Amino acid sequence: MDESFYKLPPLEWVRAFEAAARLGSFTAAAAETGLTQPAISQRIGQLEKHLGTQLFLRQARTISLTVDGETWLPHVQAALRTLSESAELLFASRRLRLTISASQSVISMWLAPRLARACAATGAQISVQSYILGGQTATTDTIIQIRYGSGDWPHHFQRPLYKEALTPVCAPELATEDWTTLPRIACTGPRPDWGQFSERFGIPSTPIPRIRVDTLHGAIAAAKAGQGVALGSLALCAEEINAGTLIRLGNDVYEHSETYWLLASRNAIGGRQWDALSSELVSP
Repeated sequence: MDESFYKLPPLEWVRAFEAAARLGSFTAAAAETGLTQPAISQRIGQLEKHLGTQLFLRQARTISLTVDGETWLPHVQAALRTLSESAELLFASRRLRLTISASQSVISMWLAPRLARACAATGAQISVQSYILGGQTATTDTIIQIRYGSGDWPHHFQRPLYKEALTPVCAPELATEDWTTLPRIACTGPRPDWGQFSERFGIPSTPIPRIRVDTLHGAIAAAKAGQGVALGSLALCAEEINAGTLIRLGNDVYEHSETYWLLASRNAIGGRQWDALSSELVSP
């Protein structure tokens, strides 16, 4: 065997360098790879020692590539891309399993009606895991995640599922023209609440909700059971509204800048599978 191969640095060091160089941050590279910032820094330090040259200029809060780092980066990216594409081409059919982590509301109201199409499009077996808000965080970069936020994510693959828009909904038997006097159902979470909705559209802030649930799925279930009015996400409640089991009240729609995002690292899914999966799960 050619002894020159023994001089190659470990791939994990090279991946740390590429992520930090592309993202311009050790912290962002750590978030993308599922490592800690000190681990990224240590691997890059080991790589620099192995190569006998400095790859980054480190300042108080920023990093920048040295001339050697800039020169080597495109070669590293080309090599990693070749490895990724060849592995996907040769071995993807042997490991067609995808895992998606999402809240119970998204699983039941968005994923469930689309899972069969997603399996067919990707050719994969899809496993779904429930994510509890505030109760856990995904620390591995081999899981596809659906998370609520503004889009400031470090993941290589990311697309918003839909544009968030909220409107009051209730069961048909409760529907009335003066719906603002009806009982209200509050939902804990990142979306705007009744206070923000009332302020935006100038409606009374009372009655104060006496029922509060911790998931949108629970709030919608209570509304369908005739317990009051909930602020429903038009995208997530579309099936119930179309079926007539929920009624929209008024024409006010609160469009929110945050929404659910489909997120994944390159360790979780290949490029072709990502395109197939997102085409089925993301609203056009």
